Amino acid sequence: MINGQAKRKGQWLELDWSALDSEPASAAIDPETEKEPADSPELAQPRAGSHPHAVRQWLLARSLFPPKWINRLFSIGGIQWNGNMLELLAFPPVDPQSDGLYRRASAPADREAPAVIYEDDFCIVFDKPAGMAVHEGAPGQTGTLDEAAARHLLSKGDPLNVRHIHRLDDDTSGPVLYAKNDLAQWKLDEAMRAKVIDRHYIAAVHGRMSRSSGTINLPIGKDRHHRARRRVSENGEQAITHYEVIKASSQLSLIRVRLETGRTHQIRVHMSHIGHPLAGDALYGGDSRLLRHQALHGEKLIFPHPWTNSLIEATSPWPQWLMRLSENIPTRSK
Repeated sequence: MINGQAKRKGQWLELDWSALDSEPASAAIDPETEKEPADSPELAQPRAGSHPHAVRQWLLARSLFPPKWINRLFSIGGIQWNGNMLELLAFPPVDPQSDGLYRRASAPADREAPAVIYEDDFCIVFDKPAGMAVHEGAPGQTGTLDEAAARHLLSKGDPLNVRHIHRLDDDTSGPVLYAKNDLAQWKLDEAMRAKVIDRHYIAAVHGRMSRSSGTINLPIGKDRHHRARRRVSENGEQAITHYEVIKASSQLSLIRVRLETGRTHQIRVHMSHIGHPLAGDALYGGDSRLLRHQALHGEKLIFPHPWTNSLIEATSPWPQWLMRLSENIPTRSK
């Protein structure tokens, strides 16, 4: 049971129609006309068994779901009744034989499956290791986290339309959030745009930082001299990074970082720009002798659940490479 009002039943999301009917009537008042449901037929809740068109109109008027999703369901016959229960086609399966991602996922994995940090009917969070790409960089690339997500669902006999909501650089480890259906994707994409998904990172940077905490608010754009790099540029997009020093020595500082925006290579660019490149990050001036990839780990992901709206906190344990670096930073910041 989800939120006491709905549950998954195979491909369908089954809604308790009477529970929806018990919501305060004021929620159904049209904000444009200020009319009660009785004065606006499209806002009056249909009875169980009513035509799907009437149900669609009511759901749209109440803004219970994204309009595009409800309209799509209606167009494919995805709104139906089962007695007094309303059913929405929220979990249509993907055909593993025709879907390219699932075809690749049908082959044996060439590496250990990433751990699952959180999972329910609507979303899943994987603990991505360093060295794994989230998605294809070129057609037919294998070994991605997207492929691992499809393989995970395939193993459960539940091949849903799984899609990542955000990304991490190939060599950055940590939690990555996936939607398991279109409704979840629309809701979580909206949460990303509204900046209500919090991402917290741990990074090891060169040198002792002069301040115990701070905010870097500098725009980031492409580096026209180096295709793979980004740089601070007054013509770039706004980028805001908050940081706090956990511990520091003269050689390295261990910092906790929270992103307010999500630009490509944001933490790496900002830290390099202020003279503290990430250890191992050769692309931005870090020493790769300490580590063969940038010392950046996604520690925590906090997001509103796409159905209940309750906050979900997905925490990734520190990998071995991060614990080793931390042990070599004996002096704690004040």
